[in-house]
Amino acid sequence: MEFRLLGSVALVTEDGDVALGPAKRSTLLAMLLLRPNSAVNVQQLIDALWEEEPPTHAKTVLQGHVSRLRALLAEHGSEAYGVELATQGSAYVLRMPESLVDAHRFEELVSLAGVQRQPADAVRMLREALSYWQGPALTGTVHSRPLEAAAGGLEELRLTSVEALAEAYGALGEHARAAAVLRTEAVAHPLRESLAAALMLALGRSGRQSDAIDWYHRTRRLLAEELGVDPGETLSEAYATLLRSAGPVTAPRPAAPAADPAAVPVPEGLPRAPRGFTGRGSEIAALDRAARGGDGPVCLVTGPAGVGKTAFAVHWAYERRADFPDGRLFADLRGFSDTSPPETAAVLREFLLALGVQPQRVPETVEARGALFRSLTAGRRLLVLLDNARSSEQVRPLLPGGDHCATLVTSRDRLSGLIASDAARPVPLGHLPPADSAALLATVLGRTRVAAEPAAAARIAGLCDGLPLALRVTAARLAERPQWTLDAMVGELADEQGRLTLLDVEDRGVSAALHLTVQQLPESAARLFRAIGLHTGSDLDRFAAGALAGTSPTQASVDLDRLAAAHLLTEAVPGRWTPHDLVRLYARHLAEGADPEGLRRLVDHYLFTGLAADAAAEPGSQPCYSLPADVRRPAATREFEDRTAALDWYVAERAALEGAVTAAASLGLHDRAWRLSLVQWPLMLMRIGDGWTPLLEAGLASAEHVGDLDAQSRVRALLGWILHEEGRDAEALVHLEKAPGLAARAGDTISEAIAYVNHAAVLDAVGEHERAGLLMLHAVSLADRTGHPSTQVLTLHHLAGHCLEAGDYEAALAHTLRAGELVAPDAVVVQAQLQIVKGEALAGIGRHAEAADQLERAIVASEAAGFAEGSARAAARLSRLSADR
Repeated sequence: MEFRLLGSVALVTEDGDVALGPAKRSTLLAMLLLRPNSAVNVQQLIDALWEEEPPTHAKTVLQGHVSRLRALLAEHGSEAYGVELATQGSAYVLRMPESLVDAHRFEELVSLAGVQRQPADAVRMLREALSYWQGPALTGTVHSRPLEAAAGGLEELRLTSVEALAEAYGALGEHARAAAVLRTEAVAHPLRESLAAALMLALGRSGRQSDAIDWYHRTRRLLAEELGVDPGETLSEAYATLLRSAGPVTAPRPAAPAADPAAVPVPEGLPRAPRGFTGRGSEIAALDRAARGGDGPVCLVTGPAGVGKTAFAVHWAYERRADFPDGRLFADLRGFSDTSPPETAAVLREFLLALGVQPQRVPETVEARGALFRSLTAGRRLLVLLDNARSSEQVRPLLPGGDHCATLVTSRDRLSGLIASDAARPVPLGHLPPADSAALLATVLGRTRVAAEPAAAARIAGLCDGLPLALRVTAARLAERPQWTLDAMVGELADEQGRLTLLDVEDRGVSAALHLTVQQLPESAARLFRAIGLHTGSDLDRFAAGALAGTSPTQASVDLDRLAAAHLLTEAVPGRWTPHDLVRLYARHLAEGADPEGLRRLVDHYLFTGLAADAAAEPGSQPCYSLPADVRRPAATREFEDRTAALDWYVAERAALEGAVTAAASLGLHDRAWRLSLVQWPLMLMRIGDGWTPLLEAGLASAEHVGDLDAQSRVRALLGWILHEEGRDAEALVHLEKAPGLAARAGDTISEAIAYVNHAAVLDAVGEHERAGLLMLHAVSLADRTGHPSTQVLTLHHLAGHCLEAGDYEAALAHTLRAGELVAPDAVVVQAQLQIVKGEALAGIGRHAEAADQLERAIVASEAAGFAEGSARAAARLSRLSADR
């Protein structure tokens, strides 16, 4: 048995890692392992287990985790290893040999290495110490301050050990190995001056003075841009040492056979520097790193239309002119333009002329021109800026041949092929943050005008999606109207119908830029983009995309990736794609009249997927609807592995499902609308206070529109329960009084039983106990008549709760035991609810030990299922039980 802290927190046995359970349990173990054989008080543990203010029952939940961890240790033979989790007053202590903890062994080896006389011994010990690290320390724990502080301390010791290892390598004369050890950490921690200084010296001593000096200037710029400071004493001394030991470094410059021998020209082909460039500090630093990342680096600046890629690239090229003393070449490849892209031969000809080749000596073929271009650039420090590239194939023939040249490519496409073939380093350009957006507005409108309305400026930034093109167009409109306030422009832009029109000026604007992107797409991807304009939510998965476009999820995945590559969508969460607001508005504009069946296909997709999610979330429960007779089955329906996956889908699709209800009703598809209003019922019961009433009221209106009695019963039964939980009992009872009769008239006994039990539960809550009891008994009788287990469990659960309130604990226990025999093994939330009632019944009878065991089990089961309400109720009852004993 051993324990890991240097990576994912783990308990390891001969059979492998032991599953610890929830993150809070890993956090508890980590806190005890950080102070082995020392008492850690309850308050310290609570502070670590909760990121924010802990709940009132935190101590009880902690006790539950201690109990489960203690059982886990015992189950894996902790006693044989001298490991014991003990209670010590109001604290806990993990008694154990400290050598079982990887962090202890790491620190011990680092200390021993520090007193070794022989560098080889220090190297051996430090390498062994660092081998214990398998990732960031304390991974898998709660992100609380105590754990973050502890992880930071361990990380600091690791970095110090890396520096010590490099120093030991240096003492052995192995400077290249020292540089290799330091480089990885220096890249990961670019502002740590001690790492940069050590790397510079190691590079210099291994004969790489030029790289060492480059690293100094890179670090100096980062310190200035990120922290606003100059290099400290350690970094400055390392630089001075390099300058004293290194002679001037010049790159060889081979003779160019076709060039003018009288002089070697320095081409300056950049367009004029952009006016009013603001922000982009982190992206500039990223591009600096990419441009110095190896021999002949290819840097790839990508981003959506209008994000300012060209301005960014040209600005950087001007700022870094000193790094490329042999000149700068520029070509607009017009990959996303109304005009045809230039021929490769024509671009190469311009490059050769700029490099001094006489026109009559420019070769005829593309291949020969490319070979001459690579020959002429082989020994130069030259920047080649290829703007607006459409494909990797368009770029490759234009890459220079020298190790000291850098190529900067901009594109709306990700150009993954260029990354694979030429190790291009991506520098993605995102939308501007609010502060930089306001600064951009100020470059056109003046600081005074923008500073006078900071809130409106921030709102304009949001409505423009932080897109520089949209912001410049908006600023231009405001500049033409000095009498307008920024707030007045906010009012104009807030209207989605006219926003895109406002963001177009003459031949420039968001719509024009997006049009050029879309017209370059393959037809299937363009069709999907238009279909996304019909979507009822803000993001979507491949199944919804396939339904909208009328294709399979597999084809939709290909098209979604293509749209993401063109920066029309963002895969912010794995498997879910999101367009920015302006892109969504443009897609909606294209979707008008494009495919009238797309929305209907989407609604039917949600009907099928909703039933699959309900079956996974509440196994064995009555389906909340049957499918309409004319429903169209999608090409494929998503499958859900378990309850958690289903709940995650509800959460991800909530806005889209609510939008689908509205859209279905507006199309006259009321038979779909009421069904979709019910489909999230497992999530509704988990998050009862999340404002579900408007959705269910819309569903009820559609159910009444089609005159479906069973539909009305189902919606009213759920709506009444939600209203009751919101404290609106009078409104709830209006619906619950009607629900059972509607179900009876429809001939649906299961719905009738559910409606009666919901009605009875609310009557119980308002004090009508006798009537509530009679209705619950009737509901149980109806459920038994159906022989439907989950409905029987539901009615018995409520009847047991009624008996608890009446003080009839024996009856409550009997009903719970019977329900326990019927409940499905994978219905985890229902099992937790029954455990709570059983625990309360046992407590009422006086069987306190059994009650405590049931309530502890309920806490663990509820937390595992994400059932916060159940966890809180069980913890509160356990706390009262402990106080009474």
